[in-house]
Amino acid sequence: MNLYIAVLAIIVLTLLIVSLTRLSKTKTKADYLVAGRSLPAFVLIFTLLSSWIGSGSLLGGAENAYKHGFVALWQGGGGWAGLLLIYFIAPRARKFAQFTIPDLLEARYNQTARVLGVIAILFTYTAITSYQFVGGGDILHLIFPTFITPAFGQYIVAVFVIVFTMIAGMGSVAYMDVVIGLLATFGLLAALPVLVHEAGGWSAVHAALPATHFRPLGDLGFIRAMEFFLPTCLLLLGNQSMYQKFFSAKSEKAASRAVVGWLIGTVILETVIVVIAIVGSALFPTGEVSKAPREILAYCGLHGLNADGPLRLLGALLVGAIFAKIVSTANNYLFSPATNLVNDVFVRYLSPGASNKRILIVSRLMVVFLGIWALYQSLHVQSVLKKSLYAYTIYAAALTPVILAAFFWKRATATAAVASIAVGTFVTLFWDTPFVHHNIPPIISDRDAIFPALIASVVCLLIVSFFTTPPTRAQLEPFGEA
Repeated sequence: MNLYIAVLAIIVLTLLIVSLTRLSKTKTKADYLVAGRSLPAFVLIFTLLSSWIGSGSLLGGAENAYKHGFVALWQGGGGWAGLLLIYFIAPRARKFAQFTIPDLLEARYNQTARVLGVIAILFTYTAITSYQFVGGGDILHLIFPTFITPAFGQYIVAVFVIVFTMIAGMGSVAYMDVVIGLLATFGLLAALPVLVHEAGGWSAVHAALPATHFRPLGDLGFIRAMEFFLPTCLLLLGNQSMYQKFFSAKSEKAASRAVVGWLIGTVILETVIVVIAIVGSALFPTGEVSKAPREILAYCGLHGLNADGPLRLLGALLVGAIFAKIVSTANNYLFSPATNLVNDVFVRYLSPGASNKRILIVSRLMVVFLGIWALYQSLHVQSVLKKSLYAYTIYAAALTPVILAAFFWKRATATAAVASIAVGTFVTLFWDTPFVHHNIPPIISDRDAIFPALIASVVCLLIVSFFTTPPTRAQLEPFGEA
């Protein structure tokens, strides 16, 4: 146990040092929100990778793989498909080069779209941050079961994340992600072959599990696979955290190069996560982890790699890497909505002439406020997988259609964008209410909200656009559409 304590202490200390080294370079609004637009491609790759692969993959995706097998790759595959399209968006996003997605929404549409965008982002990103706290709390409980309950662990992780995030903003987050990304890549890649060997080889894994675990659609079917695929794909296509990284890039070329590295890293790591979880389901089909399968990766590190010597060190590194990745994702998704409240509310409406010093103070206060809100949500999370799909769906339905239209459809209008964001958000939030379950047949109401919310959002965008005044040349020009 002392080894796990030492590894976690070294990781936390390293992250703190990285954050503090960026503090002296954070003096202006641009430094805090977009790292002074100075991030090279190498840093961008790891910060994008670290912000994307968090508890949604390490807990939710792993839980799915433990229960159902390779069908869990549909969740990751949505991100891969989104990344192929993002390669063409990244240079345009860097050329636009503002601070937040609501900046983009106001420039292309109007102020109402900006405000609704802020609301949708706050719902989505604090929800995502909340289940990072759950994941971190679970890991601390696994390591220290006598001293730390999962709930107490959530409080500890929340404090870590809030402090790290508020220190130096985007520069702190991005450079911490480089350290975390390298650690996680090594830990996951090194652990996989050892765990397969511990399970008796791949043939033994195959023999121990149902045949459905190895089928593309598993035991869930095509519709359920699409309910994993679409929210992930559409969240990634419109992900504000990603666009902020592009806004932070040194150049359009650096943004494009980063997407290539991000795609390669994401395909490799998400596949490895799923395979480790499947191996874990063969190694540990019963017992404590079968009741909490979202913990399977950390459980493999603690109990599957627990021999003396190098193997035990590898187990400690795997657990430490998972913990660090969760902290990294929480940093990113906590920082992002804080920039919205500062840039899109405080600076835009309350104090347009605020000094850089005042903006930095307010930015850090917003990180604390949103961190506390996310912590409150985390204490009520029952399923990380369900919570992640809910968060992805809000964003996918409310914002991704209008963000993509901003770059690729000249005819999209401001009124249509407002209607699309409002309807997408409303349907997602409304879908899980008693009214829907009591008045709509179960064959429809029992499905996730992604299909009804996305269809309603896109239909609004298309129909209202054709019946309202087209955008002006000034609205189109920043997006290369004029």
